[in-house]
Amino acid sequence: MAAFIIKETRMVSAAEQMAANTSWSALGKATDLRNRILFTLGLLIVYRIGTFIPVPGIDGLALRDFMEQAQQGIGGMLTMFTGGALGRMGIFALGIMPYISASIIVQLLASMVPALEQIKKEGEAGRKKIAQYTRYGTVLLATFQAYGLAVSLEAGDLVTDPGWFFRASTVITLVGGTMFLMWLGEQITARGVGNGISLIIFVGIIAEVPAALAQFFASGRSGAISPAVIVGVILMVIAVIMFVVFMERSLRKITIQYPRRQMGMKMAEAQNSHLPVKVNPSGVIPAIFASSLLLLPTTISTFSGQQTGPVMSTVLAYFGPGQPLYLLFFGAMIVFFAYFYTFNVSFKVEDVADNLKNQNGFVPGIRPGKKTAEYLEYVVNRVLVLGSAYLTAVCLLPEILRGQFAIPFYFGGTSVLIVVSVTMDTIQQVQSHLLAHQYEGLIQKSQLRGKGKGRKKRGGPARR
Repeated sequence: MAAFIIKETRMVSAAEQMAANTSWSALGKATDLRNRILFTLGLLIVYRIGTFIPVPGIDGLALRDFMEQAQQGIGGMLTMFTGGALGRMGIFALGIMPYISASIIVQLLASMVPALEQIKKEGEAGRKKIAQYTRYGTVLLATFQAYGLAVSLEAGDLVTDPGWFFRASTVITLVGGTMFLMWLGEQITARGVGNGISLIIFVGIIAEVPAALAQFFASGRSGAISPAVIVGVILMVIAVIMFVVFMERSLRKITIQYPRRQMGMKMAEAQNSHLPVKVNPSGVIPAIFASSLLLLPTTISTFSGQQTGPVMSTVLAYFGPGQPLYLLFFGAMIVFFAYFYTFNVSFKVEDVADNLKNQNGFVPGIRPGKKTAEYLEYVVNRVLVLGSAYLTAVCLLPEILRGQFAIPFYFGGTSVLIVVSVTMDTIQQVQSHLLAHQYEGLIQKSQLRGKGKGRKKRGGPARR
């Protein structure tokens, strides 16, 4: 047992040393990783170019004046999540939010409808069917939002030539833009580095940060914001970043034991391992999902101007940024999606328990199978109390301060959480690719050495 522990420690230390030795030179040698990074950057550049291509028939001057007035309201958040495309009424004005909303609806239905739940359990084929249903839902939601947005633009006198032709062209353009973004995200996930959908939102936020910073400091120079507030905001952002990094790296380790077993002609010793459970297993998904639901009913009403009905006016009044109902709904949705996404997607306790049982692994003192699943559910529930509280605090506390001091949306908790989490996830994937490349190099070297030794042995008698 002691020998095994020493061996395991050596293997872990070797992996850590290899990870620490990863450098730009290793990145230059890993051609596959370099191609993946270049592919990802190329598609993200295409996305940024598309945000500047306007929808036909828009009055640019009227739109610019309107968006300057709407930046402090919900329009500022809409612009942030669309990478500025909504403020310019680009072909990607709807952004990726219809796809995210469709994903929420399909996943909720899959957990409640037995037929969809059965499809989910069919493995890769079931996953493809669910993805196809999500695409259909994206088209429906994007069509509804695009038509509503076109009508709202006409009502707000932001169109040069209103009519059915403008509505049809706007719907086709915006729905096509959303579907193209969905395709870009899928291509980045499959052939690039990182999660495509998260990277699209990440790039949209990062691209608009310099302009937001310039506007923020200009307000400080003009006297609209005091220097103490500017320093406080900078310190708040730094503190939120440090807190997010700390919590995203926090783990709850569950001890797993593997009994002695026969491996070929040898008897493998009993092993001790750990099952890591992240404090926040769902990552940045709950914040994105909650923001998507908040933006869904207000996307259309933002452009309606004074033509909004009593229902939409009430929605804007009570669900505006910084309002009590807005904060309450936002926090409740974050907690709900933290639990829902963890138990349905990122950490399925039944699947984990079955995998442990198939590998002859068990938690000490817990019977394999159903009892293990119940124990894992108990542990994950307790961990998620802290994880959901952390997500809620990070997203809400800066929002409260931002509402009090007129801070730009880009300095809010949601944007900081998305930027930091996506950056950490992408860097982790790059390191994983580098480690895999280094391991492949070591294996090839060992095989070449083995072949060289074999040649020497075979060549010895021939020389004699």
